[in-house]
Amino acid sequence: MSAIEQSYALAKEKYAAIGVDTDAAIKTASQIPISMHCWQGDDVGGFENPDGQLTGGIQVTGSFPGKAKSPEELRAQIDKVMTLVPGTLKLALHAMYRETGGKKVDRDEILPEHFNNWIAWANERKIGLDFNPSLFAHPLSDPFTLSSPDEKIRNFWIKHCIISRKIGEYLGRETGKVCVNNIWIPDGYKDVPVDRLGARKRLLDSLDQIFDVSVDKKYNLDAVECKLFGIGSESCVIGSHEFYLGYAVRKNVLLTLDSGHFHPTETISDKISSVLLFVDQILLHVSRPVRWDSDHVVVFSDDLKEIALEIVRNDFLNRVHIGLDFFDGSINRIAAWTIGTRNMAKALLYALLEPTAKLKKAEQNGDYTTRLALLEEMRSYPFGAVWDYYCESCGAPASGEWVKELL
Repeated sequence: MSAIEQSYALAKEKYAAIGVDTDAAIKTASQIPISMHCWQGDDVGGFENPDGQLTGGIQVTGSFPGKAKSPEELRAQIDKVMTLVPGTLKLALHAMYRETGGKKVDRDEILPEHFNNWIAWANERKIGLDFNPSLFAHPLSDPFTLSSPDEKIRNFWIKHCIISRKIGEYLGRETGKVCVNNIWIPDGYKDVPVDRLGARKRLLDSLDQIFDVSVDKKYNLDAVECKLFGIGSESCVIGSHEFYLGYAVRKNVLLTLDSGHFHPTETISDKISSVLLFVDQILLHVSRPVRWDSDHVVVFSDDLKEIALEIVRNDFLNRVHIGLDFFDGSINRIAAWTIGTRNMAKALLYALLEPTAKLKKAEQNGDYTTRLALLEEMRSYPFGAVWDYYCESCGAPASGEWVKELL
């Protein structure tokens, strides 16, 4: 018996004493899809314009060597990360990562076939693909897209989003795994606007046109993503939380909650149970803001654990789609991907090892002393031993081992 197996045997006994089946927790954790984001590897560059500049309130800082410069390099990086992370993975694409064989194809003319290389790659690995229309870093995206007062610009982006939904349907059909298709726009005002309503009416009309086009929900699920503010939209974001929450309820689409898109004192873990009373499913973009929506690498923080706990405690695993959204060019990009993705997987396992039924019973009985005492005692339980065993059982390196491969 290896040292990891010995440690796990002791941990398993410890958790069993409080009614937790570690084997069952590991099995469940291994089946929860986590959608990695392709844009960490190339600093949200995409392949349509090598010299393009990010716009829409997005910034990637740092110039660490190793930025992917081709689809092949990017896929090779992702392959490496996938060997270092336990469990089930998906990959989220942006429209700007299409491959057109060197032809200039604008975003209102892209085709499903432009993602065939990604589909072939995904099918070889038996993973699903998610999708995002790219409504930023384009000559027609500054400062407004779907809420633009210019009808030609609005129509350009409406067409792009309709095409993106068809691409999502294609990805889902070709991989055999449902594609979550997420719309986020950067539209907003740097200073206080006079007519918020007009812009939001235009956005509402644009979205209605986009979603009036039928796609098969068996293959494509639509989501809309809110935001509080961004660089260049500090005073007003047109697609606010209130706007998209109402729209998601009205249209029965997914609401996307990004952990970096709210006030620094807000946490999306508190929003999950409320939102899921009114919509069927949600998409999470798990990130880490530092003073603003800065998309730092996800760490194993209390905030991350609370997100996972809220999902597990309420049996939301089949109603919450978990995606990652961070980008750091200041450190090794493969390491950044690995750290963030492993931490999301780690948080889910951590949540599955909680004696939720016992805690809920104490809470319902008004026994808050037992609730707090048990929650605090759980902090020093041998979680690390279960995590290492989980990694090893999935063929991924245990704690600390993966670092040796990269550094």
